[in-house]
Amino acid sequence: MPEKKNTTTAGTSAVSLDALAKQRRDALPEPTTFELFGVRFTLPPMKSLPFEMQEKVGDLTDVVGLMKYVLGDAKVKEMYKAGFQFTDLELIGEEWQERSGLEPGESAASAAS
Repeated sequence: MPEKKNTTTAGTSAVSLDALAKQRRDALPEPTTFELFGVRFTLPPMKSLPFEMQEKVGDLTDVVGLMKYVLGDAKVKEMYKAGFQFTDLELIGEEWQERSGLEPGESAASAAS
C-alpha cells in the first residue's frame, strides 16, 4: 500500500492521498463496449465518472441524463431511433454496474464511502 505523506503548508498539516488515488484509479476496470439493436456504445466504469457528473445529472437513477452526459445527445438519439425501451435501459444499467465492479443497486458514490 502506498505511504500517505503528511505535508505542512502555512502551519497546517495535510495527508496527501495522491498515491492512493492513483492506485485506485489504476485498479478500475476498462471501459466496456456494448451493442444493442445495432447501436454500439462504450461506457466507462461508473467509479471513473467525473465528480461534476453528479451536479449535472443528479444520481445514477437518472439513466437518460447519465447516458446523455456520458455518450452525448447524438448517441442517445440513435438509441431512441433504434427503439430502446425502459427495460433495455434497465438491462444496460445492470450490466454497466456489474462490469464496473459494483453490486446490483449499489451506486458509485456509496461504493466509495
